[in-house]
Amino acid sequence: MSLFNEHTAQNAAIDWLKDLGYVHINGTSLERDPKKVVLESELKKFLTHQYPEVPETALNEALAQFTQLTGMEVHYRNWEFHKKMTQGISISWKDAQGNEKAKHLYPIDYKNPENNRFIVSDEVPILGKNSRRTDLLIFINGLPLILFEFKNPFDAKVSVENAHNQIENYVLDIPQLFDYNAICIASDGMRALHGMYSSSFEWYAPWKSLEGDDTQQDEDLQLETVLHGLFPKETLLNYLQHFIFHEDHNGKIIKKGAKYHQYWGINKAVASSLSNMKPEGDGRLGVIWHTQGSGKSISMAILTGILRQRPELKNPTIVIQVDRSDLDEQLYDNFILAKDLVGNVQHAESTDDLRDLLSTDGGGVIFTTIEKFRLKGTDKGKELQHPILSERYNLIVMADEAHRTQYGFESGGFAQNIRRALPNASFIGFTGTPVDSKDADTELVFGKTIHTYDILQAVKDGATVPIHYEPKMVPLNIKAEFTRELEEVEERDEDTTVGVWAAIEDAAGAEDRVETVAKDILKHFKTRTATLEGKAMIVCMSRRNCVKMYNALSKLEGCPEMAVIMTSNPGKDPKEWNPHMRTKNAMEAIKSRFRNPEDPLKIVIVRDMWLTGFDAPCAHTMYVDKIMKGHNLMQAIARVNRVFENKPNGLVVDFIGISGYLAEATKKYTGSGGKGKPTIDMDEAVELCLEQLSIVKELIGGVELSEVMDFDNIQKMKWAGTIVNSLLKDDTTTENFLKQERKLSELVAMTSSDERIWEVQEEIGIIQKLREQVRKIKYPPGPQRAKNERIKDLISKSLASQAIVDLAAMYDLDKIDISIIDDSFQAIVKDKGNENIKIELLRRIINDELKVRMQKNIKKGKKLKNELEKVLGKYHKNSLDSIAAIKHLLDIANEMKEDDKRTKELGLTEDELAFYDLLSANSNILNEAGPIQDLVHSVVDSVKKNLQLDWTKKENAKAAIRLAVKKELRGKVPFSELDKLLKEVIEQAEGQYGEWPLSG
Repeated sequence: MSLFNEHTAQNAAIDWLKDLGYVHINGTSLERDPKKVVLESELKKFLTHQYPEVPETALNEALAQFTQLTGMEVHYRNWEFHKKMTQGISISWKDAQGNEKAKHLYPIDYKNPENNRFIVSDEVPILGKNSRRTDLLIFINGLPLILFEFKNPFDAKVSVENAHNQIENYVLDIPQLFDYNAICIASDGMRALHGMYSSSFEWYAPWKSLEGDDTQQDEDLQLETVLHGLFPKETLLNYLQHFIFHEDHNGKIIKKGAKYHQYWGINKAVASSLSNMKPEGDGRLGVIWHTQGSGKSISMAILTGILRQRPELKNPTIVIQVDRSDLDEQLYDNFILAKDLVGNVQHAESTDDLRDLLSTDGGGVIFTTIEKFRLKGTDKGKELQHPILSERYNLIVMADEAHRTQYGFESGGFAQNIRRALPNASFIGFTGTPVDSKDADTELVFGKTIHTYDILQAVKDGATVPIHYEPKMVPLNIKAEFTRELEEVEERDEDTTVGVWAAIEDAAGAEDRVETVAKDILKHFKTRTATLEGKAMIVCMSRRNCVKMYNALSKLEGCPEMAVIMTSNPGKDPKEWNPHMRTKNAMEAIKSRFRNPEDPLKIVIVRDMWLTGFDAPCAHTMYVDKIMKGHNLMQAIARVNRVFENKPNGLVVDFIGISGYLAEATKKYTGSGGKGKPTIDMDEAVELCLEQLSIVKELIGGVELSEVMDFDNIQKMKWAGTIVNSLLKDDTTTENFLKQERKLSELVAMTSSDERIWEVQEEIGIIQKLREQVRKIKYPPGPQRAKNERIKDLISKSLASQAIVDLAAMYDLDKIDISIIDDSFQAIVKDKGNENIKIELLRRIINDELKVRMQKNIKKGKKLKNELEKVLGKYHKNSLDSIAAIKHLLDIANEMKEDDKRTKELGLTEDELAFYDLLSANSNILNEAGPIQDLVHSVVDSVKKNLQLDWTKKENAKAAIRLAVKKELRGKVPFSELDKLLKEVIEQAEGQYGEWPLSG
């Protein structure tokens, strides 16, 4: 991949698409008006072939309906076309006898992919408000549905983000193209991200799976993976028909498309549903576990839409069932927004309403909370068991957040009532948190787990942001017996007046403690928002404590606007709480304000409301002063893991001591088959930060920066000049400093709220100024995209604040020199603990080294890369344990070290070893009497003497090298073998010296 430039990546994409059966036509050869983007002759040809019984006049009318869109804005036109593309149009006409005829037409045959014509076209000129030439367009039956935009990976000033930026400009310059666009691909030759044309960059994502069971992590393979994973004809048509939709947010149209985990998870759920539904199956359709914040509600809506369209299900009824009203409202709102997928949605307002809805024979979507399956009181007393409401088999119950209430199988329990009411229904479960093993066996209730998308993968993919954990324990003044019982306490209703829960609530709400916590929260929030704009949630033990916290914060100078979010009971609640009582409409207004990043409402104080089923992506900090456990805890902290603009992480600040419960919840995640910690310990990050500061100070000469602060201006200038000069002495020194300094800045960013870091932030500010000077000299500034304004640097802000960055970066998992794999490093890696991190570290080290070595020894590089992928594949499929995987990875690293050693022993230069291996492999045909090294020297010398700029693109230059090498090999290789060996030598030369003189 290192040889790719913009055009080679583009051409590689064309070749891959041709392998998938696409037809390649150059953009200048297409039959079309440059102002129009639809190939109307192609679409007409498809309609004529697909619907031979429809007369030409009616086909012309259909062609006009598909291509002539009426919306005033491109977003509305795109929405209109998408509905026509996926739902088809109806055409009517009169036959020769005057009889009325009608037909429903689609512009694509979704059932039979080979009945459609797929064209990939490069450099397509389009004349709009400005004239533009697209890199690649894919037409299906003449409709321009997919746009590719490429950028050169070797131009340091551009990246995949620039490709996305160009797509945004295309929307303004050639808007007619986006009337029909379904998917956009932005690529810089290495990274390749897919998204909707109207989406901001943070919503573009890699496609990391070819068939759903695999996950491709290698960034070098992203372009190939998206093409082979999403663009096989059947897969692409399925995605276009079912996995894209538009939401109407009060006139603002938002277009969304599924990510790879949603696509494959839903497809598996469809297959499982069709094979396990009653009466042929046992009605247990399975469980989909997608971690909190990764788009579970969208997945449920898409699955509902697909199942409703399956003809074999004969217009099924889908019951969306949740265990609490707050989840019900949130999910219901999401389904209403996705009405293009799911159709009309009905909401059961009461038990009687639910019974009426389920007693009808028509299909549809019904929302309900599980408690509406209660037993009712009658004139003769309470029902002994739930009545049968429907005996239909085409009835599917889709349970959201399947936890305790789903397992009430005792007499009169909700789960039993559902099954009595709907005896032939089938059940599928969705969850973002693993089910407590003590509650029930999930597979016994819903069937096997169909698909898992865990915390680790979601963070890697950018579907969620990582959550960091910061302990700020403010002790509770409670009696010793309550301290002992603390580990056993369960979350209770706040009306509990006795026992440990009430004691903890009182202790947490003690006036002096609340004031202490309030002061620390405000100080912390101001520090965090000075460098990272966003909002916060405070979680308290009770409504009483929420009001106390609000009052304590309100007294503090500089406190931003806040709101207490809680239920209210005017008949029981004290009048002092009245300002916090809200109607349903007022609560919705507050919710909208908190979700709006520009609104001055910055902090909400909650007990349990908004801790599930509520998304406010701009919220980045949660202050916890309430005991929470298990899935309640995991759901709560997930409120701050949503992706938002340039938000790099969420932060949980703990004032009451939930670290043990976090650890326990983590065990449930990993024990249930998922990977990844929900949070990271702050102490570990602080220790790493201070260690990294020592490393960077050593790189700049081991000077005590505290002494530099006392220099006068002239001394400071001279000192800085000397240091910068030493850091620029060679590329290795420069890159190492920039790499180590970046790691330091990222660590101090994450730990800036910890007092242990405040003492060294002045020193770090000086180091950052040195970094800027080095970068300015090494990489002179030029016109480039404005950087993130929300995250600011120490050198431009108060040194008491700092940027917050992704935790994964603290391990510095890119461009680590292979030389660190020495004996001491191997000893560390072999120690038990943090195996996943060590394996990832080794993978990155080896992979980066392979990128360099691949050019210098193609065959060996491919061999080692295959070994690396094989080991990691086995490890991720659990067929290889972590210790064995580390051993195999170290073996690969040692093989590289042996190559370096062998190079010296043979008296070769680094770039001669590959040619030595090549000739040694063919030693049986060599007639050379002396050592092979002599021939290697002469062959490499003959190649290098004839190199010139862009020689691989010039046939005369390549011919000169072939001739020079041929002279060296003539007489030493049989004539019959000469061309074969010559070809291998030239292939190695192209790989090794293709960028001459850049890598010369």
